[in-house]
Amino acid sequence: MTDTTPLPLSIFIIAKNEADRLGRTLRAVRDLSDDIVVVDSGSTDGTRELAASLGARVVEHAFEGYGPQKRHAETLCRHPWLLNLDADEVVPPDLASEIRALFSGDGPAADAYRIRIAEIFPGEGAPHRFAYALSPVRLYRRDKGSYSASPVWDRVDLAQGARVAKLKGTIHHFSVRSLGDQMTKLNAYTDALVADMEARGDGVSVLRLLLEFPANFVKAYVFRRHALRGAYGFMTAMNFAFYRYLRVAKHLEAKRLAKARARGFE
Repeated sequence: MTDTTPLPLSIFIIAKNEADRLGRTLRAVRDLSDDIVVVDSGSTDGTRELAASLGARVVEHAFEGYGPQKRHAETLCRHPWLLNLDADEVVPPDLASEIRALFSGDGPAADAYRIRIAEIFPGEGAPHRFAYALSPVRLYRRDKGSYSASPVWDRVDLAQGARVAKLKGTIHHFSVRSLGDQMTKLNAYTDALVADMEARGDGVSVLRLLLEFPANFVKAYVFRRHALRGAYGFMTAMNFAFYRYLRVAKHLEAKRLAKARARGFE
């Protein structure tokens, strides 16, 4: 018989217009915790109602960037351990069992855990065997870590000396609804990246315009192994390369317009 005793673990998710994906995410973890928090930033598609119907505690909060939004969500959680998921990420049964096993006996031996996250493209039922994956910290003690305040970089900053381990399981990341939706999302993200670059005083050379697209296509298609995913892998690699090029182009355009305004041109 499956153990459904809630763990001393809060799960938090930030969301906006995720009604088509959030249900699967919440159903996969609702037996792990009695404190699932969804921080919504203005959904109009029924996301809030869906989350509430599946037992989540829904809180409205205007989006201020990825780091600030997740830091706000952390403050709403009740338990000493936190698990962060995105609205398009699903914890499969083997990973849920592994997380539950951590809290048996004397409890987790580490202060934070890295979890592998692998993309599942449309038309795929599970992560490709050789899919590129990241392994960020997603499960952590709240007194040992907190999300960075960066509006664009999504990472947990850990206290000095925090013990970090890695889980064996993999989060299933259904990040791509469609190629068009992916490009719309990446286009919006480049605006945030450019604003962050300007706030930090970063700059890039015009030479990057020539190199950014081909270099990042190779990065995605070869080194991130999209080549193993057939035609769809080629198409997503093209989207990734264009997004990286667009970031540079928008930054250089913003500098050009700033100079024009300084000379009195509109």
